[in-house]
Amino acid sequence: MHTQEHTLPGSSTDAALARQVLGGDQEAFELLIQRYHLPLFHFICRFLGDSDLAHDVLQQVFLRLYTSLPALVARDSFRFWLFRVVHHCCVDELRRKHRYTLHFSQLENNEGELTGLCDIPDPGLLPEEVVERRDLQVLLQQAIETLPPKLRSVTILRYSSQLSFPEIGKILGMPQATAKTYFHRAKVLLRKKILVRC
Repeated sequence: MHTQEHTLPGSSTDAALARQVLGGDQEAFELLIQRYHLPLFHFICRFLGDSDLAHDVLQQVFLRLYTSLPALVARDSFRFWLFRVVHHCCVDELRRKHRYTLHFSQLENNEGELTGLCDIPDPGLLPEEVVERRDLQVLLQQAIETLPPKLRSVTILRYSSQLSFPEIGKILGMPQATAKTYFHRAKVLLRKKILVRC
């Protein structure tokens, strides 16, 4: 776990790249994208549990980065800012998903018959997916997806992004002690969920 300025070997700081982008150098923006693409994508994937949706959210985040460069140029590293934006986008996506959830009461027409069922994807698993689900990693990811958003965020930042509690607190705008408490609550919940499924 590290807190030092985020640069690649032989590369410029985030702020220097931002100044180059603002000066018209689009390759500098490509370097910023390469620098942050994987850690942000992994966070979003684990938070939302959907890689296609993760690509869409990541595009939103990079668009927001591009439009915010003039305000960010004074920062040495964009890491905390980007993770904060990613977190907010993921929570917004969960809210949007929940808002458009289809309930069975909405499927009934006036005669009490169910309609719209053909539009719902089959949740059944393929045989190879059943085998994959036995893998503890898959069980853990599924359990993480059931956590409340705050606990989920802390867990993913700690496990997947390998961030320290001070870094997590800074990204999520909470005290370090709160981040630790959320992480310990999440571990207890995850342990129970995984033991029930095994």
